[in-house]
Amino acid sequence: MPTKTLQIPTPDGQADAFAAFPEHGERHPGVLMYMDAFGVRPALRELARELAEHGYYVLVPNLYYRHGPAPVVELPEHIGKEIRPAVFARLRPLLKAHTTERALRDADAYLRFLTTQPEVGAGPVAVIGYCMGAVLAMRTAAAHPDQVAAAAGFHPGPLVTDAPDSPHRLVAKLTAQVHLGLAENDMTPETISELNQALDVAGVGYTCEIYPGSVHGFTMSDTDAFNPSALRRHWDRLLPLLDRTLANS
Repeated sequence: MPTKTLQIPTPDGQADAFAAFPEHGERHPGVLMYMDAFGVRPALRELARELAEHGYYVLVPNLYYRHGPAPVVELPEHIGKEIRPAVFARLRPLLKAHTTERALRDADAYLRFLTTQPEVGAGPVAVIGYCMGAVLAMRTAAAHPDQVAAAAGFHPGPLVTDAPDSPHRLVAKLTAQVHLGLAENDMTPETISELNQALDVAGVGYTCEIYPGSVHGFTMSDTDAFNPSALRRHWDRLLPLLDRTLANS
């Protein structure tokens, strides 16, 4: 599986990124994959490589590039419960600095870069994300309805808040088909209902489901949250979504 380390030009500097794509030479549909809060690391690269094996060009930018190349924060091979608070203490300033304004500015640059790669076909792209990346996937899809045909988020960060720009308030702008795979502890029944109602009113084609027996972070093999059956369900939902929305890319 060919991979590349790339530099994406943005208004705020060069964002380092990882890309995985199929070996054979023709062009492939593009997928922008947003990292979780822990950042670009082997577990995330493995997800990108596995997705690329299904025929996609997968671009994974380091969202913390303003603070340095990945890994911005050194991580252990396994992020266990005992070390998680210390890791998050180091990550918190990076998360706080990654404002919505910066995220949307970056999204413009990431999509422009993705769609101009020689291995990427013409046509719409997909945006997927994990944890904080799921929120960014929804924001990016809403900001670029002419480009993004599919959006997927897994164990998402807050999608329903009191903020005027809460993701659930932006869904009327979506043209993408959406899948949201929730851990059992991600959202309350009330916030799930509010999110679903917003998607229904907007006429968005979507699925939103709780993955049984899962906790936040279930796709990440280097954490205690990892759940193999929930990861399989993630692939069972994601691959058909991409197949039907990007088939002509």
